[in-house]
This record gives sequence, structure tokens and C-alpha cells, in this order.
Amino acid sequence: MASDPVVDDPQPNPHATEAEMEAAWRDPKLANVLYHDWEAGTYDEKWSISYDERCTTYARDRFRAAAGDTGPYAHALELGSGTGFFLLNLMQASVVEKGSVTDLSPGMVQVALRNAENLGLPVDGRVADAETIPYDDDTFDLVVGHAVLHHIPDVATAMREVLRVLKPGGKFVFAGDPTNIGNTYARKLGQLTWWLTTTVTRVPALNSWRRPQEELDESSRAAALEAVVDLHTFDPGDLERTARGAGAVEVRAVTEELSAALFGWPVRTFEAAVPREKLGFGWAMFAYRSWQRLSWVDENVLAKVLPRELFYNVSVTGRKPL
Repeated sequence: MASDPVVDDPQPNPHATEAEMEAAWRDPKLANVLYHDWEAGTYDEKWSISYDERCTTYARDRFRAAAGDTGPYAHALELGSGTGFFLLNLMQASVVEKGSVTDLSPGMVQVALRNAENLGLPVDGRVADAETIPYDDDTFDLVVGHAVLHHIPDVATAMREVLRVLKPGGKFVFAGDPTNIGNTYARKLGQLTWWLTTTVTRVPALNSWRRPQEELDESSRAAALEAVVDLHTFDPGDLERTARGAGAVEVRAVTEELSAALFGWPVRTFEAAVPREKLGFGWAMFAYRSWQRLSWVDENVLAKVLPRELFYNVSVTGRKPL
């Protein structure tokens, strides 16, 4: 069963005060805590995260695309774990045997540990800063993260910490961070879709497709804070150089999702803007199957003829020297 959180960790704060919100605009780490505590209880639903075959296959495939293998690894740490999506699904796919989760957000750590306990997975967790990882040298066989590097103020320092806690020869795999070009078109598409959906659903005949205004306002506030917590986008070559500069060897960055991202970002934004009960299982399967087909096109056609910088997601892997 999953271990309890460290007893002296701070408690989640899902209702930030006005003073805290004001301070968050000037402090990216505080913004990350407030934003992710705010989102923790609904994060899996918002991003269609599950711990079944769909997401287990996705996590395993993302890992294999970056790492070139599927383990197994005896003990893995997930950095910036959120609700545990990447690590827990890798454990279910038998890529990892035992896990540890860390996140700046106490709320996210609590949800990740609860998810692990519900799945019967051996996982412990700590509220922690990626730039000062609270584990001893040479502890882990693997360090992973999903969509986390772009939240870390000093990526180079975090990379050095990752190498410190890895055993000699241990591997890291960070997946799902935005490229410079990919982030530009994804954000524009998301903003346009949000505006169109919230505008069109003002029409009386479509008003039942409109979420309550207070929910839309809350989503808008969360999106504004998201702009503070999203600190970086990446050029794949620069990310490789950062990892090598921290001391990693066998470093490689790969990218994926172009047509899948051009489809997926409007879909995700539309889903966030309308009542969930309006969509249903049929919509979910349409969105998922379409994304799968477009991902196949990206991997088997577009990736062979287009520069890697055009794709939305970048993943990076490397090892600690022996």
C-alpha cells in the first residue's frame, strides 16, 4: 500500500487569499503552489487523466519513445508529480516497481498518494522543490517527470539535483514539455477556441451548452495564474545542452505531436468551456481515437520530413555517469 505523506509537510491551500494571489504574481514558486493546490481536486478530470489501459499505454509509449526501453526499474522518483499520472501509470505498465513522488504543491502530493493507495501501488511522497530534492545521493534507478520542466525556475540546477539522487548509471526521462514553436500555436488555438465557445454559447438556443458564469470566471483566473507558472518553452537542442552541462551522458531529446496537437488543444479547451455532461462517452472516444490516428501520422509521416522543432512536445533523457 502507499505510504503516508511526510508528517511535517504543509497542508494544501485550495482557497488562496487575495494577498497570496497578489504575491504570486511576483513569485513563480508560490504561484505554482497556489495554482496546483487550487487544481489538485479536479486535475485528473480536467485533463482526462485515468489509471486504466488508455493512460497506462500512453505513459509507457511516451517513456519508450524517449528512453528507448521499458525497464523494469527498481525504484523511480517522479519530479513535479502532480496527481501521479506518469509514475503510477508506468508502475501499472511494469516499467517501475517502487515509486516516490515529489511536488511543490501539498494538494498534488496528497492526491498522488491517494491515487497510489487506491491502485495498491508502493509509493511514498514528499512536498519538495525540484531544485533541492530531499533524498540522499545515489538513491534512485530512474527519475521521471511529465510536463514539469517548464514550471521549474532553474532547470540547470534541477538537472544537477536529478543526477545527484540518481545511482551511477541511472536514467532520467522528462516528457511532455512544450517546444518554443509548439507552445505558440497551442496557446493561440486555445485562446481562440475559448473565445469562440464562450461567445457562441451566449446565444439563447445554445445557452444549455454554457457553463455557469462563476465557473467560467474561475477558469479564467486559473488561466491567468497559469501564465505565471509556465516559465519556459524549449528548443530541443538547448535542452540537450542543459542536460549535458549538468553532467549527464547519453543525452537525447525527441519531439512528438504536430497534427495531434493542432487537433488536441482546441478539443481540450472546448471540453473545459462546456458542461461535461453535454459531451458523454461518444465524444470522449471520438477525441481519443482521432488523437491516436493523428499521433500515428505525426510519428510515421511528419516526423520523417519536418524539423523536430515544429512539434509540440519535447522529451529528454540521459544517464548519470558510472
